[in-house]
Amino acid sequence: MSDRRDVWITGIGLVSSLGEGLEAHWSVLAEGAKPVVDETTFTPYVVHPLAKINFDLQIPKRGDQRQMEPWQRIGTYAAGLALDSAGIKGDKDILGHTDMVVAAGGGERDQSVDGSILTEIEKQEKPEVYLNERLQADLRPTLFLAQLSNLLAGNISIVHGVTGSSRTFMGEEGSGTDAVRIGYSRVAAGTSEIALVGGAYNSERRDMLLLFALRKLAKMAPWAPVLAQPSGVPTGSAGAFLVLESPEHAKARGARPIAKLSGVWSERARRSEPGAVEGVLDDLLAKAAGGVTEGTAVLSGATGAPEPTKAEVAALERTGLPVRSVTDRVGHSVEAQFPVALALAALAVSQGRLFAPLPGESLEKPFEGTLTRAIVTCVGHWRGEGAALVERAG
Repeated sequence: MSDRRDVWITGIGLVSSLGEGLEAHWSVLAEGAKPVVDETTFTPYVVHPLAKINFDLQIPKRGDQRQMEPWQRIGTYAAGLALDSAGIKGDKDILGHTDMVVAAGGGERDQSVDGSILTEIEKQEKPEVYLNERLQADLRPTLFLAQLSNLLAGNISIVHGVTGSSRTFMGEEGSGTDAVRIGYSRVAAGTSEIALVGGAYNSERRDMLLLFALRKLAKMAPWAPVLAQPSGVPTGSAGAFLVLESPEHAKARGARPIAKLSGVWSERARRSEPGAVEGVLDDLLAKAAGGVTEGTAVLSGATGAPEPTKAEVAALERTGLPVRSVTDRVGHSVEAQFPVALALAALAVSQGRLFAPLPGESLEKPFEGTLTRAIVTCVGHWRGEGAALVERAG
């Protein structure tokens, strides 16, 4: 629509298995270094572990850190990096009207309780009754308070002073897409001048690996490229937050854009219908590309789950555009996957070049031209499809 404003990305905070910050990630990506993978701690499953981080740098109070679960610390840290990157860290006037949209999952479960229930439930004559009794007797009343998904947004507000409006989305990969979409739409429509959007995920937890394994979706060792060999989801610990801002607001405070966010789209295909995912992706990719191929690449957030990834590969092949797999570099971070992929896309566009392809990834071809546009895709492991377009600003 003609009355919609441009939306600038003026700050990015990113932590993953490759390190923290944009400079650290670009140095690894540009060199084409191998991904950081742990194939032993959670045998037989593949995990991309979080790089060593000194959380004191962004969460100075140890009391704040102690009451957060790991995924909350990851997200709060990444949010602080984004505010630093945008030059608004500690600016109470700006933070007071900075809106926040967060993608989050539930908290970590009591593994000992889950383990004992799974061990004993098959021996029970009435497993449903046994399960209800164990859940009522063994789950602490405070457990659910510690698991509230909106505690990430609350911790960001407490630690960093972001006190504008706050929204939290749950729903796996789709929540990350919609968190960014809502933040983008509010700035573009003029109902928000500046917004902090993103999410976080801790892959180094047995409860989530169990959930993926029970659905036969957890990636087993050895590691393999997900687009070429989609045989499971190699989860990765990561956090990514982006500061989205209207050009008018950014210029008034002397800020320059890293890149421009030109569109965000989310859909939900009827996956029970053959070809539905491919059809939705074809439409999303066409909207994002807008008929332009020059200087354009795709950063895929493909999960590695066999069926949706095969559908995504088929759709990406039809575009003829150069592709890079985000999951191959940092793993799949579920709720945070779309913000992570968007952060890497904005980084590549700001550099004006696409990072090196990985050996063995059939869709990853060399790209020597100037990168001016990047399409981000994110297809959920069992539901939700999304895309975004990032362009060079100015």
